[in-house]
Formats: sequence, structure tokens, C-alpha cells
Amino acid sequence: MIKIGLFYGTDTGNTERVSKRLKELIEEKLGPGTVDLLEIYKKKKEDMAQYNLLILGMPTWYDGELQGDWEEYIAEMQQIDFTGKKVAFFGLGDQYGYSSYFCDALGLFGEIVEKNGAQLIGMWPVTGYEHDFSKAQRGDQFIGLCLDTDNQDELTEERISKWANQILGEFGLN
Repeated sequence: MIKIGLFYGTDTGNTERVSKRLKELIEEKLGPGTVDLLEIYKKKKEDMAQYNLLILGMPTWYDGELQGDWEEYIAEMQQIDFTGKKVAFFGLGDQYGYSSYFCDALGLFGEIVEKNGAQLIGMWPVTGYEHDFSKAQRGDQFIGLCLDTDNQDELTEERISKWANQILGEFGLN
């Protein structure tokens, strides 16, 4: 059976809400039980390493700060061999209040998983966003889905839905 590990960290509940919605959308297509929804809090490298298909969700706080549980997980993540694994990122940020740090966490963690052999999937266009800079941006794309539930919440559901279909195809599951 196909298993996707969806790991997230949250403080306010917004990243958890998006994670649950992604799980619903994916399981509508693949069937119940195909996505393991896991909060990153107190996880070990073995928890993530067991999956070949991963979705990682994280907010970026203020001036590029990491969500606390993800910050604590960096050392674990740096020890994982991601060779042969496909990893998709999504992040939440505030493109107006912190326009020079929008979804920076994705860029930091994206570098770690790529360095350790992962194939990044789920690139998302920067069109329609109004940020100044992001460590998650490469050319005209983010390395994953970026959401601004503070300023563009009306676009969140459509973006999640499109991205869920996109990553299923890139996982080879569509």
C-alpha cells in the first residue's frame, strides 16, 4: 500500500488546518489511510526516514524565524538519507508584514533534503504573490506551495486543491 508521510509543525493551528485539508484531498483520490498525518513535535529521524513520499508543512514567523518544533528537528533532519525520496514542501507566511522573509523556512529545509539526496517536487509559481524576497524562491517559482492565510485566505483553498493534484502527479500517483 502507498504511504505518504505528511509532517507539519504549528503554533496557531493554521499549518495543521492546511495539513488536514491536504490529507483529505489526497485520500479522496487514493483512498483512506494513504496519508499519515504527523506533527513534527518530538519526532525522531526514523519517523521521517521510513517514508519515500513526503510532504512537509511549516510556517515562517516574523523575520524568517522557524516554528519551534521544526527548529528543534533540524539536527535530526540533517542525519536522514533522502536518496530515492520525493519531498514536497508547503509553507505559511505573511507576504506583506514580512515581505523579505516570506516562507523562508521552505528554503532552509529544502536545502537540507536536497543536500541529503531528495528529489524536490511541488514547485509553485510566484505569480500572484506580493513579497520582496524569499529563501524559498528559485527563479519564478517557490520550491513548494506558499500560502498567506492572513492576507490572501480567499486563495488558500484553490491553491491547496491545485497543488494536491500537482504533487500526486509528481509522486507518480495520479
